[in-house]
Amino acid sequence: MTPIRLLLVDDDPLVRAGLSFMLGGADDIEIVGEAADGGEVPGSVDRTHPDVVLMDIRMPVVDGLTATEELRRRPGAPEVIVLTTFHADEQVLRALRVGAAGFVLKDTPPAQIVESVRRVAAGEPVLSPAVTRQLMTHVAEASADPRGRAATATRRIGQLAEREREVAVAVGRGQSNAEIAAALYMSVPTVKTHVSRVLAKLGFNNRVQIALLVHDAGLLDGGGDVG
Repeated sequence: MTPIRLLLVDDDPLVRAGLSFMLGGADDIEIVGEAADGGEVPGSVDRTHPDVVLMDIRMPVVDGLTATEELRRRPGAPEVIVLTTFHADEQVLRALRVGAAGFVLKDTPPAQIVESVRRVAAGEPVLSPAVTRQLMTHVAEASADPRGRAATATRRIGQLAEREREVAVAVGRGQSNAEIAAALYMSVPTVKTHVSRVLAKLGFNNRVQIALLVHDAGLLDGGGDVG
């Protein structure tokens, strides 16, 4: 099996050393490089070609949010996992909105961080529906224009065909492709096709962004669910 190529980005050399020791011990993960600031990320990615970037959200020069947004705009960009000390942080939510595949806390047990890297590399979501909703609930009050965000989300959801919208809501609930297939009486390949079309129509990179949009549109509330 080809190892997962991982780039570590954190301004604290002790944190980088700890992560390198912890993650480098996994047989299927290869630490291909390190960076001390978000400004170093583009060059590091060009040199090392990682599959996954573990990105500190708070760095003094170029922060992880800016670096994630710039990186995820690139064609064929690696997946990004945000590394943070706060589970309910507005910057974390913003990073997820611009394409981060998930986040882990710095005090997360090593085995869980390793598993998060594996899941992201395999194209699976890192965040459980409960964690995602908790994060969105905690930071909802910080939104400058929640009604405007809801209106924008509703308009964007309106771009989708009915079946695509049903699949998007199921993704928002945190259901796997197999669970969506069973609930909506589709084959798993058909679900995958619908998810790909939703991502393409909305200009998104991953399922986390779909879940956030569905939440913003109010489709996970009792009255807005698609059965």
